Amino acid sequence: MNAKTKRRMVVVTGVIVIVLVVILAVVGGASSAKTVSVAEAATGNYADQKIQVSGNVVENSFVTEDNVLTFDIYDPNGDASQQLHVRFEGGVSATFGNDVTAICTGKIGQDGVLNASELVTKCPSKYENATDALTVSQLTGYGDEVVDKPVKVSGAVKEGTLKAAGEGDRFVLVDPENGEELSVEFDDAISDEVKDGSSLVLTGSLNAQGKFTATEVALEG
Repeated sequence: MNAKTKRRMVVVTGVIVIVLVVILAVVGGASSAKTVSVAEAATGNYADQKIQVSGNVVENSFVTEDNVLTFDIYDPNGDASQQLHVRFEGGVSATFGNDVTAICTGKIGQDGVLNASELVTKCPSKYENATDALTVSQLTGYGDEVVDKPVKVSGAVKEGTLKAAGEGDRFVLVDPENGEELSVEFDDAISDEVKDGSSLVLTGSLNAQGKFTATEVALEG
């Protein structure tokens, strides 16, 4: 290979490197999101810009219709009255519920709504001993005697029944001894450690429809 050919290869290689750097810069700039607070996002100054906002889900603000989830978030460390409306289309984690921390990435529309393309939820795990809890069979065996009375019940999550809040019964609790089942209503956040087969201790009450209305869901431990 002569000197002229070597110089030509160096020039071509240099051009290729520059082009790659430019492409990576453009792609990186397009995919990166600016992190802002709920209050900043609500000002309207970030319309059509990709941003990431973290906040807690406002209680009972969520609605799911045609696979589109809408909800409001607030800053737990700021002014709770300052809220941002979020729209997300796609599958939602079973951890989603009231007051769960939602990390939303997307663009603010002209209507002030954050159209999220990514939604990540976080909820700390809770643990509770099942010593003073009833089994599913024991609870249902009491019948009307325990309706609307505060109790604790333990069991395992039935496979395939765990859902996000707002999608009907949250999950079905199974008695590991005899397989008896109990539908559970719960709209608050659930730890991402709760999965099919997880052993749980629930606090709440049995309602007149035979379902358990939970006020707290904890992992047994």
